Amino acid sequence: MTVHFIGAGPGAADLITLRGRDLIEACPVCLYAGSLVPEALLSHCPPGARIVNTAPLSLDEIMAEISRAHAKEQDVARLHSGDLSVWSAMGEQLRRLCTLGIPYDVTPGVPSFAAAAAALGAELTLPGVAQSLVLTRTSGRASAMPETESLEAFAQTGATLAIHLSVHVLAELQERLIPHYGADCPVAVVFRASWPDQKIIRATLGTIDPAIGVGERTGLILVGPALKAEGFEESRLYAGDYDRRYRPVGTEPRFPEGQE
Repeated sequence: MTVHFIGAGPGAADLITLRGRDLIEACPVCLYAGSLVPEALLSHCPPGARIVNTAPLSLDEIMAEISRAHAKEQDVARLHSGDLSVWSAMGEQLRRLCTLGIPYDVTPGVPSFAAAAAALGAELTLPGVAQSLVLTRTSGRASAMPETESLEAFAQTGATLAIHLSVHVLAELQERLIPHYGADCPVAVVFRASWPDQKIIRATLGTIDPAIGVGERTGLILVGPALKAEGFEESRLYAGDYDRRYRPVGTEPRFPEGQE
């Protein structure tokens, strides 16, 4: 018996890996975070599967469901939205599974920031503009931010910021980021990226209307010059005179053809 933690993607039902889909089809028990995981994914569950929405459950109740499946030697598909490596609350579940001696594995999923960037048709790291992407958030009731991980500290680098779970505090973000990026820095808010009701708002830090975030929780905020950069340098990767392993160039290439 194994608990398969599966990244269910950002929202669109077809943005799930083949491995994730196949695991869902093979598991007689499916626990899914119903507040963000699309119900269409549940169509992959086998006939007669026990399907449990964990949104209203406590961690103890979730672990009780897993323990019940373990006693019956039934594999579990545990679905979380996006990718499991960030803000998924997977870590605390794994810790308990280790204590109980219950096997598990992890299948990654498409993260929300990637779906948002795709919706914008944007590359978040452009040569000469930004080569780093910071995934961050503001403090919330569930988890406070460490003092060393402030927006101001990240903003000083000039990197592209992907700010999660913070659309309801846009006014605060403006106040904290404008001194570092400037009021004319591009910003985009993508609500429910990849869902049928996806909505995109483009503006600048100085013009974005904080009211768009009132009552919302699922918007992702992207900030940085790379969102609207023009005249940026082309990558050397595909330059005709760039000598690389798979395309030797010049009389003395670094990697002569046929050599590793």
